[in-house]
Amino acid sequence: MPTSTPSSNPTPEVPVRPHVVSAAEVVPGDLLARSPEEAELSRWYVVVHTVPESPETIRLTCRPVLGGTDRERVVAREERVTVGSRRVDPGSVPLLESDLLEDVPLRDGDRVSVLRAVDPGAEEETYVRRWGVWRPTTGGDDRSAVSDAQVRDWARTAEDVGVVVRHLPRPAAEPAGPAVPRGRRVVVTGLGAVTPLGVGVGELWRGLLEGRHGIRELTGPEFEELPVRVAGTVPVDPASLLDRTAARRMNRAAQFAVLAAREAWGDAGFEAGGTEAAGLDPARVGVSLGAILGDASVLVGGDRRLRERGPRGVSPLTTPMTVPSQAASQVSLDLHITGEARTVTAACASGTEAIGEAIDRIRYGRVDVALAGGAEAVVTPAIMASFAAMRALSQHGVDGEQSPSRPFAEDRDGFVNGEGAGVLVLEAEEHARARGARIYCEAAGWGLSADAHHMAAPDPTGSGVARALRQAVQDAGGHPVDVVHVNAHATATTEGDLAEATALRGVFGERPVPVTALKGHLGHLQGAAGGVEAVAAALTLHHRLMPPTVGCAEVDAAIRELGTEVVTGAPRELPDDGDLVLSNSFGFGGHNAVLALRRV
Repeated sequence: MPTSTPSSNPTPEVPVRPHVVSAAEVVPGDLLARSPEEAELSRWYVVVHTVPESPETIRLTCRPVLGGTDRERVVAREERVTVGSRRVDPGSVPLLESDLLEDVPLRDGDRVSVLRAVDPGAEEETYVRRWGVWRPTTGGDDRSAVSDAQVRDWARTAEDVGVVVRHLPRPAAEPAGPAVPRGRRVVVTGLGAVTPLGVGVGELWRGLLEGRHGIRELTGPEFEELPVRVAGTVPVDPASLLDRTAARRMNRAAQFAVLAAREAWGDAGFEAGGTEAAGLDPARVGVSLGAILGDASVLVGGDRRLRERGPRGVSPLTTPMTVPSQAASQVSLDLHITGEARTVTAACASGTEAIGEAIDRIRYGRVDVALAGGAEAVVTPAIMASFAAMRALSQHGVDGEQSPSRPFAEDRDGFVNGEGAGVLVLEAEEHARARGARIYCEAAGWGLSADAHHMAAPDPTGSGVARALRQAVQDAGGHPVDVVHVNAHATATTEGDLAEATALRGVFGERPVPVTALKGHLGHLQGAAGGVEAVAAALTLHHRLMPPTVGCAEVDAAIRELGTEVVTGAPRELPDDGDLVLSNSFGFGGHNAVLALRRV
């Protein structure tokens, strides 16, 4: 039987102070313990009635102090009994009975409340059944889990131990009436990606499952003097896959975004060419993309031409091609989307936060469809030099078979810069089902927090990350036990990976949740990381396969001690005892964003 938590009711603050009196002195409203030992164990009853049974005896009717069933006891008038130093109005103590559960079918979603009604300081504790196991709604790990048999036993023995157990069945169906405040259910119907593993979702997924990486040496003359010359670069010139005139008006990040958005649009079953060809109202479709800088090379190039050729050498397209919002605007132009074209800039959490914003826009009826994700192209000499000066980049080269980016590994020493784009088509479920769309998963919820710790370093306690994790699960209407996989942010920095592992332990306790980190395959795609990793998380749910973590030959001892179960070596089947996959993104300045996707 669980131990109740202290009550927030002010009454228990008045001390009970047990003392002994004769039974003849007892009156209704007294707190009565059946023995001094029970008083020590906080087992108190309220005297409801006192009735003379005979000239020598009295019949006492008592009820547990917080409510329950009445008990009668006949005592001699001179018998010494233990009472408390305060009285309770008997009329305020409810008459309660525990539910009998022997023949009651128990289903996932059911709740059971447990109240130690004889303890004045107790508070009701609620358990919820998920995946055949009961856990406190306040959280907890496997040590706090109980079985159906234990719950039935609680109900069977409740009266004997002064406990009230009540069963709250899951509703058979949603009640009729006003719309649920949570809003509409959002699903993922299309995926698109441009990554260092190649162009297209197929290239990404094959590379992840095969354990390949797309990290290469930077051979251009502009990189010759840099201390670190490796990055996760897209192996194809994106401009070659676009109309030449249109490509000249897009920066590299926007080119990635348009290619990924076109793929996701077609993958969702919409006609190529945009909203008009697909028969959609363009005002009911939106774009939400994350980016830190977008493409820094445009501004650098404009500055170089200014110094070399003067003001007339600077293109009029420099400014519109420099802004981080160019990727979102170009996707909007390419597919004729007029609902909105949002850009989120939140460091390396930008892509995930952009997806979360799109989920809410659909939930609450602002749009019906959204293309959401991230795009980035910051593999430039200045950015690489800045990261190197911060000592944030890995010093491992690409000479061996192992990736230089080594998330969670004992020998990790920094991240590998990267580029690319990942885009998901999000859609209101009723809209998707009405057109017969294939659904990858539900975009069930998201969480957001800030560390308020340092301009670049992560909070080593992981407390901010843990808040975002809990918020994402809560926003999805779930419980930590529902989570069967985490697509970790894990950039392969010493402090960052350890902080994330610490946060995972804080949320999931000792329950091992399989974790995959994709930056060994791709490098760190900055603002695009959340988009690409969300694509991979959706594929993980759809195919029920977890990709391995590349570059992690041996998990760091400190991370291993925290119980982090890193998937390495080969793909692994997704566990069946839950339905949520989380995708994490954390950025410089303490930006934390977590996406929760649910199996359908």
